[in-house]
Amino acid sequence: MLVDTHCHVHHAPFDADRDQVLQRARDAGVERFVAVGCDLADSTQARDLARAHDDMVFTAGIHPTETAKAPQDGIEQLRQLAQHPKCVAIGECGMDFYHTDSEPSTQRAWFADQIELAKVLDKPLVVHVRDAWDDCLSLLDQKQSDTLRGIIHCFTGTWEHACKAMELGFWISLSGIVTFHNARQLQEVAARLPLERILLETDCPYLAPAPHRGKRNEPAHVSLVARKVAQLQALSAEELMRQTGANARQVFPALAS
Repeated sequence: MLVDTHCHVHHAPFDADRDQVLQRARDAGVERFVAVGCDLADSTQARDLARAHDDMVFTAGIHPTETAKAPQDGIEQLRQLAQHPKCVAIGECGMDFYHTDSEPSTQRAWFADQIELAKVLDKPLVVHVRDAWDDCLSLLDQKQSDTLRGIIHCFTGTWEHACKAMELGFWISLSGIVTFHNARQLQEVAARLPLERILLETDCPYLAPAPHRGKRNEPAHVSLVARKVAQLQALSAEELMRQTGANARQVFPALAS
């Protein structure tokens, strides 16, 4: 099973041809889509699109760069969204110190609250982290419990970061960045990852893999990510897709139905 575990196909760049985009992905072998929410309105849009497609599920979360604008009752609204049977995770949430839209303290507070919500609801987290690795992993470590698990999405960290994340019960999701010619460090990490801890994503419409870099990304391109990761792992593309599909079903059991 080829799964795009992180896409934003509900976003405006797909408004003109969304049905065609999804069909191209299915034609390319993509069997399941995870539409990821970045704030309350966006998560609601992801929910509505997922309800319209049998092969799609969604997540509900508040992205770190959106936390400064989040309402005081945001966690309660997320809790309500997460009750939907097609909601498979809380996120994307996390920490992003590259962008300055939200203060680090605000990001940290909202991330902590979403971690607790995921634990209470027994759902995985979809974690966004940029230029905040130590802070993010430290908070996950502090909040560790038997039910805390999830995905480090669009992974760009070091091998040490990957090891710590996996120790905390997280899978490592690789995006089109792994195909970039200048992504040597990430490629070295991808080659060393245990196969059973790897997931694949596009993060579309962003981060199109080579040879489409700089253009609009779409879920069909997750097959290009799969082929690159298979090459790095010295596996056939079929074996890589089969195992990462099984990994996705383990993280998101609803994908198996």
